Amino acid sequence: MKIKNKIAVITGTSKGLGKACTEALINKGAIVYGIARSESTLIKMRKKLGDNFIPVVLDLTDETVLSEWISNTFSEKNNPDILINNAGYGVFQKIEDVTSQDWATTINVNLNATFFLTSKLVKLMKIDQSPKHIINIGSILGQVGRPEGTAYCTTKFGIQGFSEALSKELRYDQIKVTCVNPGSIATDFFQTSGISSHNNMLQPQELSNTIIHLLETPDNMLISDLTVRPLNPKKDD
Repeated sequence: MKIKNKIAVITGTSKGLGKACTEALINKGAIVYGIARSESTLIKMRKKLGDNFIPVVLDLTDETVLSEWISNTFSEKNNPDILINNAGYGVFQKIEDVTSQDWATTINVNLNATFFLTSKLVKLMKIDQSPKHIINIGSILGQVGRPEGTAYCTTKFGIQGFSEALSKELRYDQIKVTCVNPGSIATDFFQTSGISSHNNMLQPQELSNTIIHLLETPDNMLISDLTVRPLNPKKDD
């Protein structure tokens, strides 16, 4: 896919990997609808990135609001070429300490929101049968379980299965689906989730460059699954 002038939708775009992907796509000439809850951060990004960045403030877990935004924004002649489902949430605690609210929020943000947005945009992405690409940000913890990660691992294993099934379903509609499974990335996630960081984490810009490469692969080449991790997570400063 040639990225210039393509329309992209990215979730969790106000920080971390979502922000890095937004900047990388705009540098390639794409038009990006960036979805997040922090209006002030999105306004700052708009000032920095210019008119090709369109900030969208909404709650991805509210299916009604999401449907209204899609109906008011896209049409048969104006539909997304790229969807990056990046928004995520996680808490890491012993199972007896995970509250029902923690569990529900993790499921809603990581799984339900991905389903809501993808299912509604796919209808539009199918219309012109031109090359499209959906990238779901999974995790290494969607491949192997981790102690105190019951809620998060459940959702990321779910994203892995969702992506595999969706890829097989959409490949005949010229829509690629790739599940990207990162190891530890240097983002705010490690400050809010309750798990420890280390000194040699992947940088968001490094992973966003890899995602650009995925998007630019030949139209007949499908990379359905990609695992990326630090070479040496125990490396000292």
